[in-house]
Amino acid sequence: LKDDDSGDHEQDQGSPKDSEKEKPEEEEKEQIIIKKKMVVPGPGEHPLQYNYTFWYSRRTPGRPASTQSYEQNIKQIGSFASVEQFWRFYSHMIRPGDLTGHSDFHLFKEGIKPMWEDDANKMGGKWIIRLRKGLASRCWENLILAMLGEQFMVGEEICGAVVSVRFQEDIISIWNKTASDQGTTARIRDTLRRVLNLPPNTIMEYKTHTDSIKAWEDFHGLVNASGGR
Repeated sequence: LKDDDSGDHEQDQGSPKDSEKEKPEEEEKEQIIIKKKMVVPGPGEHPLQYNYTFWYSRRTPGRPASTQSYEQNIKQIGSFASVEQFWRFYSHMIRPGDLTGHSDFHLFKEGIKPMWEDDANKMGGKWIIRLRKGLASRCWENLILAMLGEQFMVGEEICGAVVSVRFQEDIISIWNKTASDQGTTARIRDTLRRVLNLPPNTIMEYKTHTDSIKAWEDFHGLVNASGGR
């Protein structure tokens, strides 16, 4: 949508009052475009409670990352609104265990970007589980099926899930909207433990997105201070 609007900013020859009048109309047009893009279940298909979008990202290890480069690097695979549409995507996707390098799959509710700064995410956080190699594919499938099937029972709190493939280990996480709601985060933790059939001694870490952003900024501040090494 930003790309579609980019020409509008050059036509800034009217008075401030004219531009103010145009704003509601532009917002209305944007809403119409968004509604048109929303996927819908096909005839006879089984609708999900929410629409979802698959995303994929891959980064070259050792190359410095920025928020901008991350946003450019993340690719939308497609959106779905029914069980059948989900399986059409999923059955053709590589399993996380077969991915190489520094790769991520993201499954988020439609309209939510898998970024800390997104309006739906910025006050939230995520449960993180580090997995030894060989477990990512099964855990990812169990997690996303539980999410699509509304097994977490926390209303609209769930934003999405991520599986991150790394060289030494894989990481799985589920994101929610409100980090300060301890009852909700505890319920998500307990459901996650159950749907993934995790051993009792499994380490689970909850991290707020504000902490993630601060850690990222601190790290990149140190990198820049040391001459970009």
